[in-house]
Amino acid sequence: MSEVGRRWTFTRRDTEPPVAPWIRTRLRAAPGAAVALALLVLATVCLAASFPRAVDRYEDAGLRRAVTDATALRTSVQMSAPPPSLGATQGERESVLRPAAVRERYERILKVIERPLVAEPGQSAYGVRTTKTLEAAEKWLPRPTGLPAHMTLAAQNGLAEHARLRAGRLPRADGPVTATTAELEAAVTTETAERLHIEVGSVIHVPAVERPPLAVRVTGIVAPRDREGAYWATQPILRTPSLVRLPAQGAEPSTYWVGTLLLAPDAAPALLGTPGAPARYWQLAPAPSALTASELPRLASAIAALESGPGLLKVRALTDPEADASTDLDDVLTSYAELRSGIRPLIAVAAFGSATVAAVVLLMAGGLAADRRRGELTLLRARGVSLRGLTARLFAETAVVAVPAAALGLAAALLAVPYGRLSYAVWTAAAVALLACAMLPVRAWLTHRAVRVHGAREDLADVRPSRRRTVAELTLLVLASAAVYALRSRGTSGGSGSASGSGDAADLDAAGSGSGDQLVALAPVLIGVIAALVLVRLHPLPLRWLARPAGRLRGAVGHLSLARAGRTSVSAVLPLLALLTALTTAAFGGSVLAGVADARDRAALLNLGADARVEVMGALPAGLPQQLRSASGVREVTPLSIGYQARPGTGVETVPLAGVDPEGYARLARGTHLGAFAADELKAAGGSKASGASKTASGSKAAGGSKAAGGSGAPLPALASPTVADRYGTGPVPVRLEDGSEITVRITVVRELTPAVSGTEFLVVDRAGLGAVPARPTALLLTGDHLDKGALRKAAGPAADVRLRADERARYVDSPLQSGAERVYAVAVAAGSGYAVLALLLALVRAAPERSALLARLRTMGLTRSQGRRLLVLEALPQALLAAVGGALTGWAAVRLLAPGVDLTAVALATPGDTPPPGTAALHTDPASLFLPALAVLLVATGVAAAQAWWTGRRGSVRELRAGDAR
Repeated sequence: MSEVGRRWTFTRRDTEPPVAPWIRTRLRAAPGAAVALALLVLATVCLAASFPRAVDRYEDAGLRRAVTDATALRTSVQMSAPPPSLGATQGERESVLRPAAVRERYERILKVIERPLVAEPGQSAYGVRTTKTLEAAEKWLPRPTGLPAHMTLAAQNGLAEHARLRAGRLPRADGPVTATTAELEAAVTTETAERLHIEVGSVIHVPAVERPPLAVRVTGIVAPRDREGAYWATQPILRTPSLVRLPAQGAEPSTYWVGTLLLAPDAAPALLGTPGAPARYWQLAPAPSALTASELPRLASAIAALESGPGLLKVRALTDPEADASTDLDDVLTSYAELRSGIRPLIAVAAFGSATVAAVVLLMAGGLAADRRRGELTLLRARGVSLRGLTARLFAETAVVAVPAAALGLAAALLAVPYGRLSYAVWTAAAVALLACAMLPVRAWLTHRAVRVHGAREDLADVRPSRRRTVAELTLLVLASAAVYALRSRGTSGGSGSASGSGDAADLDAAGSGSGDQLVALAPVLIGVIAALVLVRLHPLPLRWLARPAGRLRGAVGHLSLARAGRTSVSAVLPLLALLTALTTAAFGGSVLAGVADARDRAALLNLGADARVEVMGALPAGLPQQLRSASGVREVTPLSIGYQARPGTGVETVPLAGVDPEGYARLARGTHLGAFAADELKAAGGSKASGASKTASGSKAAGGSKAAGGSGAPLPALASPTVADRYGTGPVPVRLEDGSEITVRITVVRELTPAVSGTEFLVVDRAGLGAVPARPTALLLTGDHLDKGALRKAAGPAADVRLRADERARYVDSPLQSGAERVYAVAVAAGSGYAVLALLLALVRAAPERSALLARLRTMGLTRSQGRRLLVLEALPQALLAAVGGALTGWAAVRLLAPGVDLTAVALATPGDTPPPGTAALHTDPASLFLPALAVLLVATGVAAAQAWWTGRRGSVRELRAGDAR
């Protein structure tokens, strides 16, 4: 027996009243919608969760490449302790230098280091070395200027593990070694043995304190296993001898060799008997695999603590009160942070644009589901279902589909991008899942707050924008204006300057955050949002104006299509917002990618001057230009005579001077857009043989001509850079060439760039005005397509330096930070474009039932199938054309407005630890990025409308004509 209200009913005790589960019933009623929602959530979560992990991957790879490419001398943390105190006993001083004591302190130092700075055991080393070089008395050692060679004695651990024995055996210490030991064994590297003429069995004597010289016998020659590894490269003198030059005024500088003798670690106490001031040292090589860009501030803090903070105090407590630590790793990190700060804002622009379009598509999917179930939800509210209960049920119903799909999307993202922080991916996936679960309940809550029997019209002819909407639109307009102003004034890399300081954690954190706030990254999105809201307000007016004259034409198709397009539902705001945002982001992103490619091409052209450059130190073979002209792909060859040590005037400054053929060089300058000029402005007076000789410094004629242009003849016209022109003016200037001859030039043309020489200082003259020796070609500039580097190198010979523009351009794509950022940017723009197409399809699907019913009714009035197709296409065309044209104009405006504040140099040209070419890579409009997405929108809209009309024509009209059926 159970109670229902005030009535009593009697049921069997072993039975339960039949109840239909809400969620299962709804999912069975619309399985297609549930599958579509699951696929949408899965794809969105997969892309959203992959994004932060992809950014982590390329940023970490860029950091590790920056540390790896920097020399170990810069990245290793070097700690040293001075010689033992003279106040200690001799035994105590010797015990401190023995391997066990040095190794014990090394192990303690490793425990002092704070993570994320991790030492790589395989490349870290410790030992004892002389801090002063010791003069070697052997006369058989090379003496370039008569000075004896000097030696450094080093007893470093791990020689057997890091070197291959080439001859002899490794050194060892037989018996206990003290400061009074008279003879030691040592090994040398192959480079040291070759340059200093050392062989196995050689004996080298170095000074000792108050006793005969210490004899060091060479017992072996070793070759480093990893020459550039930190074990050898932290102190390059261990593997490679150095030629030291003594300062001298005017005379030839004196030089002498400095090499290293590698002792056994047990022989370290013997260094106390030399005047070399032996010191203990511990060099810690950072492990690149443990470095992550997300921990850059903590890494900088750990380095600062070791150099001059609590870490150094702990090291001194473990080793010596005067121990010191030094490294340039913080400078490497600062350089990387500056590069990253120029790339991050550009990635944020693409991320915000794609995220906005994806969010709009999810909202549209929720709106489509709410409209499809409007009658059902209205009936439930009319029958007494509470608003809270209704939204809770809808939330649970959506969560059953969205949460498993989000979990699958997260798993797919983790499989697709297996590297990166998991927490960011999980939080991103949770945010997308929450939005997907909440879109339908929120839409239902907004629509069904009041109980209605039927809904009112919601077209633009009847619904006017509310005051709240006007305030919201004005707020967005203010935000967009502020973002554009901030980006134009500060730029995308405005904050990177803070990283150029000491490399502290705060500086690196500021550099990593880029030029700031997320408002700047939202600028293109806000511009698209404002354009969408303005177009939604304004576009019905011209359509209604066009509908009036169209009504006077024969046929009802044109008038009816324009009238319906002008009375579009307010739900068109979201599709238009998605389309304009996606088109703006695609235009901005495409312009960024095109600007990056153009900047690299331009930088490669500035470095080479043409498509290929062949250059030698001396003169080129006489027949080489003609031989290269016949090579595959070569269109033109321009010979150059370049002297890099020309001295204008009476000063000591040198300026590169290039002798050229004016006609060919003028064509090259015009073709490459590098300082175009007229050939007549550079021709020497009197034609090609005007001044075939130039005077030597003593006044005699140089071989190869009769009268010197720079002597008693007219000065040679010269093309110069602005810096050179400002320095020497436009009057005659004597120029001494590398061969000692002298010419006189007059600067007649000033250009900032020229193909022959890269840089800010250069002179270009007619080669006919030079003597025979300076006029000999030393370089060739080649223009053409698909040049074969192998064929050019074979023709030029092994002594020539052959460089191609394509190879030069490839140097700028080598950094994982840049190439990874480009890939992420391209994927983000492509994803945003895909979501825009999906938004357009959702908008068309939402209006499909109404259009099908309209066609069915019009066919009963005599509308033909062809007229029906034209009606749907013409109805969809105004909105598609509006979105396409508005998107192209908005993208163009966004690029034009934001271009002054966007510097693409970091992502296009800069590499960690390297200086980018002069100038900046500016953002410019890419026509393909503007028109191709807009054309795709038109094609998709018209194609879907035509397909819908064709499909509707094949189906019967009975269902659409039934009164009261769900559309």
